[in-house]
Amino acid sequence: MSISFDIKKYSLLICCCFLLCLTSSAQAAKKDLSEAGFEIYVAALKVAALSKGYDNALVNNAFSKVKFHQRAVKADRSQPETVETLDTYLPKRVPDWKVNKARALYKEHLPLLTKIGKKYSVQPRFIVALWGLETNFGKIMGNYNVISALTTLAYEGRREVFFKKQLWAALTIIQQGHVSVENMKGSWAGAMGQNQFMPTSFVAFAVDGDGDGKKDIWGNLDDVFSSMANYLKKEGWSDELTWGRQVKLPADFDKSLAIPKNTGSRKNWLKAWEKTEKTLAQWQALGVRRADGTHLPKVDIKAALVFPDDENGRVYLAYNNYKSLMHWNLSYYFVSSVGHLSDRIKFPPIQ
Repeated sequence: MSISFDIKKYSLLICCCFLLCLTSSAQAAKKDLSEAGFEIYVAALKVAALSKGYDNALVNNAFSKVKFHQRAVKADRSQPETVETLDTYLPKRVPDWKVNKARALYKEHLPLLTKIGKKYSVQPRFIVALWGLETNFGKIMGNYNVISALTTLAYEGRREVFFKKQLWAALTIIQQGHVSVENMKGSWAGAMGQNQFMPTSFVAFAVDGDGDGKKDIWGNLDDVFSSMANYLKKEGWSDELTWGRQVKLPADFDKSLAIPKNTGSRKNWLKAWEKTEKTLAQWQALGVRRADGTHLPKVDIKAALVFPDDENGRVYLAYNNYKSLMHWNLSYYFVSSVGHLSDRIKFPPIQ
């Protein structure tokens, strides 16, 4: 499918009327997600992109081979619900082979990781852990054309505002020369590169680590690692802290002191954090102990209590870095897997 035209040939009035008509038709066509409706929707997107100031040649090139991906819609609509516990999840997410590979790659890239870690004040083991869990160390980045994936999900309509915002950011990335339309590959949801940044995250956090003029999170490890570290730093990361630790609670512990499991949004989760965080000394006085039953560290830092599963599952004291990881992905399971892998990368492994 190719819909190509030069906006300069049309008056502003005609363009506005055209956009309104196409948008209305596309909304109606969305009900059955037809190919014809998709083509109309793409035409409307092109007009909108041009009105935002994107170059005509860029817009025509970006949308010249755009396709409707039914598989992306199906994946978005049928994301699996969590049906297991952290005890069953972690061995699958962080198997021994992945730990061994993470340690080997940590050693292999240690000079680069050390340089980046010092620059951004982020421990290299967390960079490697994120790398391993997001894309299996760059091996599984997704093979969807990002423009097509984002256009498909915007057209599907349930989260149109979000995916259109991602689409405009993707056009900005291409316009800035960081990647070509053809090489902008990612997941069905539009997450890109070895660190799986959404386009808006790329715009906000991606870094040209080696100074070659491009932010290449697909093939340049300096850019990949630097972008990850920059993301964490801008979200408040401190290399003076770890991520958290598993703990034990006394039998009569007041479970309302923990962050509720389902807060509904990142904003609400952060509010709950602020209401429940305490110093380690305060948690110690309430009977909280390390997983092995020994006393908590005697350091002046604050932490919040979280239950990744429920009150009968694992319990963690989460430090401030935990919040940075929750901004990356608002999932207790994801953050726990990052922390678990980073701990096992550390030499010797944390007991």
